Amino acid sequence: MIELYESQRAMRNMRKSAMQRGVIAILDVGSSKIACLVLRFDGNAALSESSAMGAMAGQAGFRVIGAATTRSRGVRFGEIDTMAETERAIRTAVQAAQKMANIRVDHVIVCFSGGEPRSYGLVGEVGIEGHVVSEEDVSCVLNACELPDIGAGREVLHAQPVNFALDHRTGLLDPRGQMGSKLATDMHLLSIDGTVIQNIAHCARRCDLELAGLYSSSYAAGYAALVEDEQELGAACIDMGGGTTGVSIFMRKHMIYADSVRLGGEHVSGDISMGLQVPMGMAERIKTMYGGLVATGLDDREMIDIGGDTGDWEHDRRAVSRTELIGIMRPRVEEILEEVRSKLDAAGFDQLPSQQIVLTGGASQIPGLDGLASRILGQQVRLGRPLRVQGLPQAATGPGFASAVGLSLFAAHPQDEWWDFDLPVDRYPARSLKRMVRWFRDNW
Repeated sequence: MIELYESQRAMRNMRKSAMQRGVIAILDVGSSKIACLVLRFDGNAALSESSAMGAMAGQAGFRVIGAATTRSRGVRFGEIDTMAETERAIRTAVQAAQKMANIRVDHVIVCFSGGEPRSYGLVGEVGIEGHVVSEEDVSCVLNACELPDIGAGREVLHAQPVNFALDHRTGLLDPRGQMGSKLATDMHLLSIDGTVIQNIAHCARRCDLELAGLYSSSYAAGYAALVEDEQELGAACIDMGGGTTGVSIFMRKHMIYADSVRLGGEHVSGDISMGLQVPMGMAERIKTMYGGLVATGLDDREMIDIGGDTGDWEHDRRAVSRTELIGIMRPRVEEILEEVRSKLDAAGFDQLPSQQIVLTGGASQIPGLDGLASRILGQQVRLGRPLRVQGLPQAATGPGFASAVGLSLFAAHPQDEWWDFDLPVDRYPARSLKRMVRWFRDNW
């Protein structure tokens, strides 16, 4: 009846099917790298249909048995730009991870950072006549949320209840089984450019993979990089990738806002390439080995041999001081952080009780970034590494793998979303139902 509802439920059912078989793949499709993890679940991994909501759900046990990365090709700003090249890169990463795991994988959960995410806060309320709150009541209150006009060509990626209120009591994670007369909810909806989703789904099919879930990289990175107290009290995660920088805000263990800036580490490398007149590969190496954001007196004397193979002896014997390199890198990083600050201000981050900001992602490893971010964002800033996951290779434990690790945690323990509950068609007002069906028909 409603394509979104059915497609999302179908992906959830594929995830459960894969978990029952005991193995599933995680794919982080980024602008600079594509990472693949193969997870093996224990016998208790499959979650039942009646599993509890959100934080109440039992953590399924899993182990990483395969891991591989490859340089991303055909992806710009977190979106597929050249289908054939992206397909080859995904096949390379998946096949290498399968070879390490010594097992074939058919189902994959994907995260991506593009699509210009937009957040909406929805509110719903229903009367329940003083009886015990049931699963159907939760479905009714979620469907009572007024759907916004997200715009033509855009699709809903996440729609999560982040808070429940029963009569005068609010802040409930799971109202089922409690008594009251009025049930209300706050729901966070994240919309994405529909073409981006369709391209990723098509690319997965071309790679002979069944899509068992789609997630925002900002969401996955925040889930992995924020510690439990930060997720509970309120914190922002800045996921600095190659082509984009994701911004997500968490409160009470739920994501309540997400956005992105179309700038990342590759733009810093591009500035170095242009400023020093060197190829992009060499610029990336110089950034990784010598880069920084805060110059000292010693940096004037530290010279970096640029080298080259043009045949021009003078050109190939060049050297620059580290101070010059920092002077090229810092303006671009300041621009990225200024854009991030405007996103946080628009979201009202300064109104949250906790003002913690966590930097993660591959580009967050530039020396001096935390100090510069603290000055520009005006908050407490720390560098975040993803949670340790059993079996994860040492090479995959850095900030650049926050999204992949977060996606692994979601595979075992997904947050409840709107489509996890049955639509109560018989109890839903006909006029509202028609309006909702019309909205989905126009947008899907």
